[in-house]
Amino acid sequence: MKENTVKSAFVCLCLITSALTVPVSAQASSQATIQHALPRLVKIFGAGGVKNLYGYSTGFLVSPQGHIATIWSPVLDTDRLSVVLHDGRRFEAEVLGAEPHLDLAIIKLKSEHELKLPYFDYQNKAIAGAGTRILGFSNMFRVATGDEPVSVLHGVIEARTELPRRRGAFELSYTGDVYVVDAITNNPGAAGGAILTYDGKLLGMIGKQVRNAKTNTWVNYSLPIDVLSKSIEQIITGKYESSENQKKPETETPERYRPVDFGLVMVPDVLYRTPAFIDSVLPGSLVAKAGLRPDDLVVFVNDELIKSCKTLKSELGKLESGDQLRLVVRRDNQLISLELQVPPENK
Repeated sequence: MKENTVKSAFVCLCLITSALTVPVSAQASSQATIQHALPRLVKIFGAGGVKNLYGYSTGFLVSPQGHIATIWSPVLDTDRLSVVLHDGRRFEAEVLGAEPHLDLAIIKLKSEHELKLPYFDYQNKAIAGAGTRILGFSNMFRVATGDEPVSVLHGVIEARTELPRRRGAFELSYTGDVYVVDAITNNPGAAGGAILTYDGKLLGMIGKQVRNAKTNTWVNYSLPIDVLSKSIEQIITGKYESSENQKKPETETPERYRPVDFGLVMVPDVLYRTPAFIDSVLPGSLVAKAGLRPDDLVVFVNDELIKSCKTLKSELGKLESGDQLRLVVRRDNQLISLELQVPPENK
């Protein structure tokens, strides 16, 4: 009871602070939008526990049948993905599809009964310019776990521009324009939330935690809905092929080696770009002797950035017997380098 009271007070404080900074007419409009939006926001709980990888995020309903747009992240890399609605109902969910290059994923609620849920019309591709007042909705800091409302922040669009970014807590794959806002949306759990205008138009999805590459400061931004809407529609209707799959070369280099040939057993590769975490190390193997451990994240192979388990498998497959293998892994907050000689090719 005490925990719920603290959470409710936190949400109320966000709303009161916002109300004190805007005119009375705008307050009336924003309150109506808040009441409209809250039932359409959801809290997502999944994989996490690794340092800087939180096991929760936010999403928003895009169909009455329970389709949810959210951020593509390791949170979804689990067999026990759960979603809590505004009224506290909890559902299991599955990943329907993802577009890593847009940092977008669509998940769907599992239900034995027909669902008729409130949702955002993502096909209404609203666009806004600098100076537009906005509201940001998200489950930042896991304030909401049941029927508590998600947090609401007031802000203004500063610009729509390309984001000069670098890796923060997550890797950012998206390279297009974003809405940069002055609301502090860059918080744990906020990614996947929604940005709306004061009159209720859906503008975008709150992005991952990243820093500006030029200033090294955290960036508050959202991915525009007019960019995401086509992929949302294609994934929901099943008429979709990931751009990552579309860019595969017609002739691929034969893979001579696999991670297990070096003693690496990776985490299950269930997403389009599952982070290359080591699940276990085979006793007596090359990497075991070199000191690699479970939960190490493979960052580089021979100076090539490893973005996923697929990338790791591809880079190892290019090696030939006698080559030098240089690995860089992240363990907690440290980068660890090691060098191995590729063993004779398995026949």
